Amino acid sequence: MEIRGPLELPARREEVELQTADGLTLVGELALPETNAPVATLVTLHPLPTAGGFMDSHILRKAAGRLPALADLAVLRFNTRGTTSPRGTSDGAFDGGGAEQFDVAAAMDLVRERALPRPWLVGWSFGTELALKYGRDHDIEGVILLSPPLHRATDDEVAAWAGTDREVVVLVPELDDYLRPAEARERFASIPHAQLIAVEGGKHLWVGETQTRRVLTEIVAAVNPAALPLATHWPPVG
Repeated sequence: MEIRGPLELPARREEVELQTADGLTLVGELALPETNAPVATLVTLHPLPTAGGFMDSHILRKAAGRLPALADLAVLRFNTRGTTSPRGTSDGAFDGGGAEQFDVAAAMDLVRERALPRPWLVGWSFGTELALKYGRDHDIEGVILLSPPLHRATDDEVAAWAGTDREVVVLVPELDDYLRPAEARERFASIPHAQLIAVEGGKHLWVGETQTRRVLTEIVAAVNPAALPLATHWPPVG
């Protein structure tokens, strides 16, 4: 069976609730490898909810559907405040990236409570703003930024990552609607250790199986490169 589209590979999947410091309950899902212990954890931050982003935005849903089986990763997805998906609606209201700092903190609280190993923040679009603004406050190995628009994260907030030892991996689509590779290199130049990957033919929404596989491969290359190359069929051949 070819691995493509919304196919979910075997995993232990659990509906979870996150409690924020300002009293909200956020809904989410934790996906773990079916039998192995996870080697690392992806804490995913979805695109802009006012433009249709939620925990089921396709790259994040496919990461949770595939990477526990293919790369022994734990994947936490959740709806930020005021966001609705088939899993349910998180309390509160969208705050433009301000009070969402409490949402990020609530996700990291669950990571600590469950003793999930080697957490990384994986942000997509609006989610990259949250990762850049608030990720340094938490015990993470690094951030993976998919299609960062850099609309909300300030130049100072970006530059502050230069003073950390956390890894910064930036995937910039060649044909992005908001930030393309040449400008991204300028905007991220303040972080000398940032790894900027320009994806030829890529677009902001990473539509299509070719782009999906490229994004998931780059995530695994950063977090658990021993799992590469990712299998394209299930059960894996050989």
